[in-house]
Amino acid sequence: MTRQRSSRISRRQAMLVGAATVLVAGTASAGWFGLGGSSDTGQVYTGIVEGVAVGGYDPVAYFTQGRPIEGSPEITTDYRGATWRFASEANREAFLAEPEKYAPAYGGYCSWAVAQGKLAKGDPQNWDIVEGRLYLNYSDDIQSRWRKDIPGFIDKAQANWPALAAGD
Repeated sequence: MTRQRSSRISRRQAMLVGAATVLVAGTASAGWFGLGGSSDTGQVYTGIVEGVAVGGYDPVAYFTQGRPIEGSPEITTDYRGATWRFASEANREAFLAEPEKYAPAYGGYCSWAVAQGKLAKGDPQNWDIVEGRLYLNYSDDIQSRWRKDIPGFIDKAQANWPALAAGD
């Protein structure tokens, strides 16, 4: 009887893990492209269906135009298992020359959530460039929280990212 009960608990735990995996895939979904320990490696948030990084926005435009600009489906490149769109050929060339300069930290996941040890989608409309690095956040409210202690949240996110990137 103990053996059956133990077996049932194991099945239940397995079901809970499976449900949690589906939940995470549905809410913070993305490909799990590569592993690593910095904001420059790990999975790239691409959304459930599209498979496009940064919600289809041009990551270079944040730096050159100072605002989010939608990229064109005709001007793309593949990088770290995701499709990246650009507003111009020049922006795509700049990205190809220095992808880690332009790709958002933590694969485009919400930087504040990563600091909390969680994955959540990054919204291309909620962004900051800090010391030459693009950071996305989930919403206006979360971005307000993020801005209260950006250096502290970056430190926490850097510590949390290796385990999150590895899927631990």
